[in-house]
Amino acid sequence: MKSILSLLSHRNTILIMAVVFGLWLGDYAHFLKLFTTYILALVMTFSMTNIRTQSLYPVSKLLFPMLKGALFNYFIYAVIMIGAAHLFISDKELFYGFVIIATTAPGVAIIPFSSILKGDIEYAVKGVLGAFICTIVLTPFLVGYLTGNDGISSSQLFILMVKTIIVPLILSRLLLHRSVKSMVNKTRGKIVDIGFATLIFIAIGVNRSVFFDQTEMLIGIAVVLFISHFVVGVIHEKLIGHFISNKAKLTSDNLHLTIKSSGFAVVTALQLFGQKAAIPTAVLPIFVLFYLLYLSFRKGS
Repeated sequence: MKSILSLLSHRNTILIMAVVFGLWLGDYAHFLKLFTTYILALVMTFSMTNIRTQSLYPVSKLLFPMLKGALFNYFIYAVIMIGAAHLFISDKELFYGFVIIATTAPGVAIIPFSSILKGDIEYAVKGVLGAFICTIVLTPFLVGYLTGNDGISSSQLFILMVKTIIVPLILSRLLLHRSVKSMVNKTRGKIVDIGFATLIFIAIGVNRSVFFDQTEMLIGIAVVLFISHFVVGVIHEKLIGHFISNKAKLTSDNLHLTIKSSGFAVVTALQLFGQKAAIPTAVLPIFVLFYLLYLSFRKGS
């Protein structure tokens, strides 16, 4: 009985069940859609308690990992995904969904999985921070440029990012206070897992008909995501691995290159472009999950 409960409460099981319930009971997702920004803000607040303030010192050793994390997670990922989307996606709104994914915040999962996969955790934290800064500074302008400002304004996206990145980052520092730190450490995992699962449920639920009726569309989305994660990740590992002796940093770089924030992408796409643009963001966590499982099985983690 205990092992069954442990399996049901495991992160991967929760995320898989979110997909299943989104397809099965997706009609109820519309009732939760109005709360997506608040759910994401809560998830990001607890997620970012993983970023310890002491990890950012000394400042002299901070700049290079931040720039490299930004290069991998923001620029290289964006170029590859948007290029692949141009080749395989003809629908304008679906393409906008990939623009959101390409320019969205890094997945905070990079940090715990750097630990699980025996990567360099401090290096991973600094890289994630660098990508976050790029997101805050550049995303409002890039999304506007790449979509031709189709129905959005840079200020609209910037306000959303303040609500879901900057404010949660500030609040996360308060949650690291010794009076609540132990409680946060005990509950963080479940709050983050359930919060992300809820966002995935919403994104899949409001588009559930697509998953049953438009197979061709899903194949195109799957091809772009497969290239952006599995193909890019394997090429990086095989090609760059010959030149880097520090395997821990190589592992963290691989995560920087392939892991984006599914929750942030879902909420941004829904808020800015509507349900159809959120379809790629609903499929994204499935590929991220399977890619992380692939890496975990290979490492024997």
